[in-house]
Amino acid sequence: MNEAETVETCVRKALACMREHGIDGEVLIADNGSTDGSQQLARDAGARVVHVDAKGYGNALMGGIRAARGRYVIMGDADDSYDFTALLPFVEQLRDGADLVMGNRFKGGIAPGAMPPLHRYLGNPVLSFIGRLFFPSAIGDFHCGLRGFRRDSILKLGLQTGGMEFASEMVVRSTLSGLDVREVATTLSPDGRSRPPHLRSWRDGWRHLRFLMLYSPRWLFLIPGMVLMTIGLVAGAALTFGPVYIGKLAFDVDTLVGASAAMVIGFQAVLFAVFTKVYAAEEGFLPEDRRVRKLVDIVTLEKGLVVGGLLALAGLGGLVASLVHWQTRSFGTLIPSESLRLVVPSATALIMSFQTIFAALFVSILGIRRTKETLVDVAASAAEEAAEAVTRESAEEAAEAVSRESTKA
Repeated sequence: MNEAETVETCVRKALACMREHGIDGEVLIADNGSTDGSQQLARDAGARVVHVDAKGYGNALMGGIRAARGRYVIMGDADDSYDFTALLPFVEQLRDGADLVMGNRFKGGIAPGAMPPLHRYLGNPVLSFIGRLFFPSAIGDFHCGLRGFRRDSILKLGLQTGGMEFASEMVVRSTLSGLDVREVATTLSPDGRSRPPHLRSWRDGWRHLRFLMLYSPRWLFLIPGMVLMTIGLVAGAALTFGPVYIGKLAFDVDTLVGASAAMVIGFQAVLFAVFTKVYAAEEGFLPEDRRVRKLVDIVTLEKGLVVGGLLALAGLGGLVASLVHWQTRSFGTLIPSESLRLVVPSATALIMSFQTIFAALFVSILGIRRTKETLVDVAASAAEEAAEAVTRESAEEAAEAVSRESTKA
């Protein structure tokens, strides 16, 4: 979008690279609504230009990928920061069987002034580290804009994001789908434009981070939930039988209430991890996880209701015991340090029982498999409708012929 200062240079470099190495290809410009004449400059330089209405980095790229005619696609920014004369390493890896080949600017070299210090030393390294931590990926530069891939492999992923986070989605979805993802060193030079870049550091950095978290229920929900549940369970079990002293610090029923809250919040987070994984797998956002599918098969609605019922009975039993304790006090004023040791664990068990029952019901709803119409089904339905239409037309023609004969008679 509005790269009149550099688009022609990029096109000519890419064409020269293909001529030099005997590559049969095209240069395709996905224009996102330029108003500076970039389109005609690109055509004059030898590129094919397609217009993409939907605004955004990801939308523009997906429009170009769909319009591309080649088996392989190499994408890059049109600001002359990437070296389009050095694309052969990407092509060689693709010819060797790779589905996605990522450039790594940190290995190839970043020229002075090519990347702001905030991006070079904080944004890119941190987000790439989180990407490697959350997903089984070895990619060192998640956000390199120069990358090559098999067109059919990427289209099958059904990428959804329309903004800058598209760069992360391509790597994450390719990794989760088991594609062959590789990396080659590439360079980054200062861009050749005079206007500010489209990238907004904090906004787009947050969008990348948000995407990585949402696509990793394990780190967003499961691990924090398990940590909270463990803390709550250990602390609650210790405090149920009396205060705990660590040096001069005394932990009593107030801490017990906090431990109960940690248990409930952690349990809810774990349930959300399961909900997210099941829903994402059913809708195709994430590949189906065998462990989650096995868990759903094992933890049936009936078993969930039984477990929830047992927890409810335990909670009700504790509440009854607290009433008995109150009776021994002639239903008068209670000592909180004694009564809360009964009431808090009982209330916690009762809350978790309903969470378990509702979760079992919800997972059962999510697990209902919808009948998905295949291409064969669509073709068969179309053939049946066409046959019915022909039959109806034949019947109508026959009826008209009989009517005409009757009229003549």
